[in-house]
Amino acid sequence: MSVFRSGLLVLTSPLSALSLRLVPILASAARLVQDTLYVHLQPGLSLTGSTQPRSTYVPATSEVYTLISKLYTDADVHAHLDVRVLLTNILNQGATPPALGSVQNLSQPPEVVLTDFETGDGGQSNPVKQRLERYATSCYSCRPNLISVLLYPEYELEAVDGELPPQPETSASEEPLESYRDVVVGGTFDRLHNGHKILLSVSCMLAEKRLLVGVSDKDLLETKVLKELILPYEQRVAHLSEFLVDVKPSLQYEIVQLTDRFGPSITDPHLRCIVVSEETLKGGLAVNRKRVENGLPELAVHEISLAKDVQRSKNEEEKISSSSLRHRLLGTLLLPPRKDSSLPPSPYIIGLTGISGSGKSSIARHLSHLGAFHVDVDTLGHNIYAPGGPAYNRVVEAFGEDILKEDGTIDRAVLGAKVFGDREQLKRLTDIMWPVMAQMAKEKIEEAAAQGATVCVLDGAVLLEAGWVDMVHEIWSIIVPEEEAVRRILIRDGISEEAARRRLENQLPSSQCVKQSHVVLCTMWEPEITYEQAEKAWSLLQKRLKEE
Repeated sequence: MSVFRSGLLVLTSPLSALSLRLVPILASAARLVQDTLYVHLQPGLSLTGSTQPRSTYVPATSEVYTLISKLYTDADVHAHLDVRVLLTNILNQGATPPALGSVQNLSQPPEVVLTDFETGDGGQSNPVKQRLERYATSCYSCRPNLISVLLYPEYELEAVDGELPPQPETSASEEPLESYRDVVVGGTFDRLHNGHKILLSVSCMLAEKRLLVGVSDKDLLETKVLKELILPYEQRVAHLSEFLVDVKPSLQYEIVQLTDRFGPSITDPHLRCIVVSEETLKGGLAVNRKRVENGLPELAVHEISLAKDVQRSKNEEEKISSSSLRHRLLGTLLLPPRKDSSLPPSPYIIGLTGISGSGKSSIARHLSHLGAFHVDVDTLGHNIYAPGGPAYNRVVEAFGEDILKEDGTIDRAVLGAKVFGDREQLKRLTDIMWPVMAQMAKEKIEEAAAQGATVCVLDGAVLLEAGWVDMVHEIWSIIVPEEEAVRRILIRDGISEEAARRRLENQLPSSQCVKQSHVVLCTMWEPEITYEQAEKAWSLLQKRLKEE
């Protein structure tokens, strides 16, 4: 059967039965939908009979919240799916219900409508499908020529006379969730995942009028794992806005940039509730202490449980988290490879770069073991300082004979002391060195081609600063936290911490490297984790080369 980019899943099973049915239902839907899957809860909906069914309100109870949380958690195994549970017909106790009947616009209009509703004969009954299509289009904006499918998932439990056996008792109840006019929630919301969607969904269910969302940025991101891979603020806000307007367009949304821990949560007099997770509960309590200091009433604190990540691997968090998603990006292709007709198709040239202390050399050695031809541009740069080298005389003329050792060789430490920390002097040196290094690198690449190498790694710390991007097909950046880089430089080079930091200040920051990189690797963990990333990147590269 065809695969659809977007779909609408209409769930009609009783809430008490849906919990155990979700896994097979989602598995069936995931085989048909490749991107956005909207989910509409309408327990008890019948698609048989003489009348056309219409959407009705479902009370926002603990049972509904628990089911939505489980749905997002169960859907996490289908990494290709962007699941969005629609809350338009989920009614909280404080809301005045408008009549359901208007068609809600969706950002990704469904091409197919799916359902767990089953007919007695187990077939794709045309009258049932027609009612399903009319029901879907009466609720949401859908693509023309909407297709409908009755899923008939393979439930693990045996049905008896068409009914599932009684489900085990859960802590969820039919008690309505308490609702509040104005609700606040905060987070980084990087690469919006199902854990975020649970947090945002319960916030929407609790809010009657307005949801204030604080999005962490700037200094608040400094301690985040793989902060270099966090999406820009504007991009995170765009994804967040699209999700919120899709799931509950009736709410007023206010999205603000957080540059401190509290933002408007401690100054907004209209707020009544803050939604937190288990790990941010202390932050919610701190908000209330600040509000009391500011003469404002405390907020009701609604705590949600963290969703466990069943796909987690070593060095990843137990919960569904953005840091784990960023970790999984390491070694993968983040940007399409450069298409430059001036570059020969073979060897395929990888530009490897990273700040001092990033572990670039160890990655280069490992790629060499995997089969790459290694061109160490930094070593080439050292060689041209030698007496008789292509840049020796020009460097001595520019910086004086006091940079020479007794044997006539250039003392790189003395030269470095002259240029590092002085941008004008550094540019003077690089204007001499970089063109010569680039020419030597090109000669080495020609040598690699003559030897029949299929992949050549151009290993250079200044690859981007020197403007050598046009010499490579892909840029691979090696990143590491700055403090770790400083620690490694101190051990490796025996220089002062001040000198190490000054050296890093004169290099392009990792965050800037990442923006131009096709592949990113990180060496902050054990060597075997680093090598796994390199092997993953190499394997995906080989696959790309075969497809060309």
